[in-house]
Amino acid sequence: MYDFFVTDYRSHRIRFVLESIAWSISISCAIAMAVTVPNPPLLILYPIWMIGCLIAAGCAYSRGSFWLFANYLILTLIDSIGLIRMLL
Repeated sequence: MYDFFVTDYRSHRIRFVLESIAWSISISCAIAMAVTVPNPPLLILYPIWMIGCLIAAGCAYSRGSFWLFANYLILTLIDSIGLIRMLL
């Protein structure tokens, strides 16, 4: 496992850092949702989550991973619709 991380970091340092940020955003939002249920601060969490998804989508594109790229774009689209509906 260590070799995987080191190889990934050495081959694409910027992507490695961006993926780490996206992962941190994802975990942080999940924890925030779990801790604040039944009234999570969606107005705050939705945009943060979507930023993390867009970062992850860019990283997936860089890796050439179509399905992961598509997954993060679709999640961003779904959550954008949810945010818009919440604001209206």
